[in-house]
Amino acid sequence: MSSPMVSIRSLSKSYRRGSQIIPVLEEISFDIAEGEFLALMGPSGSGKSTLLNLIAGIDQADSGSILVNGVDLTRLDDSSLARWRAGQVGFIFQFYNLIPVLTAFENVELPLLLTSMSRRKRHEHVATALSVVGLADRMEHRPSELSGGQQQRVAIARAIVTDPSLLVADEPTGDLDRVSAEEILQLMEQLNRSFNKTIIMVTHDPRAAERARRLLHLEKGLLLSPAQEAGGPGPAL
Repeated sequence: MSSPMVSIRSLSKSYRRGSQIIPVLEEISFDIAEGEFLALMGPSGSGKSTLLNLIAGIDQADSGSILVNGVDLTRLDDSSLARWRAGQVGFIFQFYNLIPVLTAFENVELPLLLTSMSRRKRHEHVATALSVVGLADRMEHRPSELSGGQQQRVAIARAIVTDPSLLVADEPTGDLDRVSAEEILQLMEQLNRSFNKTIIMVTHDPRAAERARRLLHLEKGLLLSPAQEAGGPGPAL
């Protein structure tokens, strides 16, 4: 069997509040296969967004290991982690994080400006990304001229324009109406199934979680087993 794309072992994370240490994640271990669409669910404060940020290289763990394609993120310094993140991870946020004064094209192009790619190649990549999300005819529009669903499509185009190995999405449908949310989930399914993108999505919405191929539940910093989710005493994963 091939090695998992993401391998997490005994991962723990806490935060300090004054003199008090608040545990957020405790001894988390699981794997994610390449091409998987994984949903993380749990109540507020369960640690799911913290876990997503650790896998994406935004935050650093207290202990344990996170291997992504064989690279242990816990062993990278801040500058190495930033370089790894820029090349390997695409981010999809709840509130889009688009720059209002830039067009859709310019927003999507932003990650490529940090590379050595030529202007012609950048434009080819941006045009392709916007075509994939169905916005080839909106590339000169600014965010204020787009609906919420269209803005999230621009954000997804920005996330995939560098062809990252991993897409992380934190409540990607949380600010959308039901119809727009359904369109975004269909697009994420397409990215997963047609382009083999590995996706990790945090969501509170059971309807969104149903679109993933696998679902994991967090509760008070612990990863629940299927038996625990059903109310039984089963061991943690």
